[in-house]
Amino acid sequence: MFKSNFVTIMLFLVAITTSCKQQKKDAADETAEDSKMETSLETEQPTITLEKLEGSPEYADAVLQLDEPTNTKIANGGEVNFSFTVNNYELGAQTEGPNAEMLANSGKGQHIHFILDNQPYSAHYEPSFAKEIPDGVHHLVAFLSRSYHESVKNDNSVVVKKLEVGTNPEDSLGLDMDAPTLIYSRPKGEYSGKDTENLLLDFFVLNTKLSESGNKVKATINGTEFLIAEWAPHIIKGLPKGEVTITLELIDADGNMIPGPFNQVTRTVMLKE
Repeated sequence: MFKSNFVTIMLFLVAITTSCKQQKKDAADETAEDSKMETSLETEQPTITLEKLEGSPEYADAVLQLDEPTNTKIANGGEVNFSFTVNNYELGAQTEGPNAEMLANSGKGQHIHFILDNQPYSAHYEPSFAKEIPDGVHHLVAFLSRSYHESVKNDNSVVVKKLEVGTNPEDSLGLDMDAPTLIYSRPKGEYSGKDTENLLLDFFVLNTKLSESGNKVKATINGTEFLIAEWAPHIIKGLPKGEVTITLELIDADGNMIPGPFNQVTRTVMLKE
């Protein structure tokens, strides 16, 4: 009787031990599978990269001049007529080269980017147009743009003016026209299909130079930070579909933001299938 009970107990203990080992194995297998799934999800997330754009025609002799208004002190806000002279550059032409195929490109061709107070630009394919300008003191930047929205960067391709509109206009921005200033240009708006693969990051810097040992632009794209030490266009790759947030900051050699009303700007764009 004792021997029978002993055998029964031993078999019971063996069964319990085997069951515990199996449960541990199952738990380990489940943990390993979860780990694989997490790793798989991590590797599926796109890596955002920023690369310098090269190969665009330089247009080193292109000129943009403001003819109207002749007086940047304007009596009344409202519709203001603007007229520019453009030399050595053809508005409405398609910019030659492979970048027009790689980037979102305007079918209307080369144009002027008109930016008031560092707000999103309006594109103009003719040298004369009217704009609604409210009373106040405003910072105007206009520059020549290639058909795929890359700015032409030379001393004569840009117009920078202070507009004083209305009677006793208020300077709510505290403008210093000689201070280092960052002006945002691209990306802008919505992108779909092939245009989501390569987004142009482009901006204007005024009254300063960028360098490895000096001032820089910090770009934060969906939380990923990049330091830009050369005033040049760049290409953003690896962006997920949906809303993309881009922040640009003009910083000094120590990483501190340089004071100025436009030296930190955040924009969102939408990427669709």
